[in-house]
Amino acid sequence: MKKRLFSLASLLLFGVFATAQQVEFEEFDLDNGLHVILHQDNSAPVVITSVMYDVGGKDYEPNRTGFAHFFEHLLFEGTQNIGRGEWFTIVSSNGGSNNANTSQDRTYYFEVFPSNNLELGLWMESERLMHPIINQIGVETQNEVVKEEKRLRMDNAPYGGFLSAIGENLFKVHPYKEKLIGEMEDLDAATLEEFQAYFKKYYVPSNAVLVIAGDIDKAKTKKMVKDYFGPIAKGKKPVRNFGNEVPITETIKAKYYDDNIQIPAIITAYRTPGFKTRESYVLDMISSYLSGGKSSVLYKKLVDEKKMALQAQAINLGQVDYNIFAILALPLGDVSLNTLIDEMDEEIVKIQNELISERDYQKLKNQFENQYVSSNASISGIAENLATNYLLKGDVNLINSEIEIYRTITREEIRDVAKKYLSKNQRLELEYLPSKDKQ
Repeated sequence: MKKRLFSLASLLLFGVFATAQQVEFEEFDLDNGLHVILHQDNSAPVVITSVMYDVGGKDYEPNRTGFAHFFEHLLFEGTQNIGRGEWFTIVSSNGGSNNANTSQDRTYYFEVFPSNNLELGLWMESERLMHPIINQIGVETQNEVVKEEKRLRMDNAPYGGFLSAIGENLFKVHPYKEKLIGEMEDLDAATLEEFQAYFKKYYVPSNAVLVIAGDIDKAKTKKMVKDYFGPIAKGKKPVRNFGNEVPITETIKAKYYDDNIQIPAIITAYRTPGFKTRESYVLDMISSYLSGGKSSVLYKKLVDEKKMALQAQAINLGQVDYNIFAILALPLGDVSLNTLIDEMDEEIVKIQNELISERDYQKLKNQFENQYVSSNASISGIAENLATNYLLKGDVNLINSEIEIYRTITREEIRDVAKKYLSKNQRLELEYLPSKDKQ
């Protein structure tokens, strides 16, 4: 969804902590399987109502990609009690803001209101789940919206195909190989009945978590939750069996052409364990060591000192089933892509064979302390973290304990994980190139 900012947007920043503090929360389940998490913070008159559904880009039928992202748009069309096109008007006219977003693993909806409009937020989210109107008019309208988004963010955006190019080459079996936004021909070919069936399958209470955070009275909030969400039919929690990817044992070489660029890029990408594993946390630290700011190893070497690259970056894209660890660089002048690969690999080999310095190690731990504090520095950040930790990571209290994982990672672990997962024969080498007529 495009971001929509209303009068309360600035209040999302309330509640900033100078140091990491325990986030208190309370959990309970409704009879229909909906899991509910409450976080009370009366420091500002703001409340967020949010629902995260266990459905994402990876959830599709053959030749029907992109449904999860499509529903992120479609479920703002209206309900039996909210007229078509009225959703955003209701929110803004009551001093609120709202948004939604989709990943390969989940879809997340939320409203931020003055706390005296908590009941309105709960009613609207219960309406989305209980009484949505999924008809041909809405499908056709949002089909055009999604196509425009694809044109804006992928087809006409420089380097807009990065992730899809990596995914389609790094995965052979798992549905992470498909674009999150999907293929437009799949959406065009889908029937109204298929969209309705998708909603019925994935949008059920047992496949979701409701998080309410902010200036609330817990007893009153619990009653409202039961009143608005309790009557919703339970439904069946979806069962998935995606299968496992065969380990990569030989370098995959691929090329991707982008009509919107003039400067090529080189990407090395590795398929690594999902973000619930300790190894994923170690890879977070490795990516930050390589490119966490202008003083990081890759940026300092390739951009500042050797002036071989316009940009250099490492990312550890966290996902439930498999992460993507990728390193990329854009050459400066006549520097070849092969030269950049050699320079990037040199730093990986150092990590694999030497312990990073104690100074760099302490710097990394400080970075993650700061990131942890920042991620819980607003009501909206806390709400999304609570939802993610419950639904995707299986442990709500990670909101308090996750920092301890980073604190206990050793320099030896950094070396050993790099050696285990970042070898040349375990990766994709992707040349991301201008269209042939621009070369």
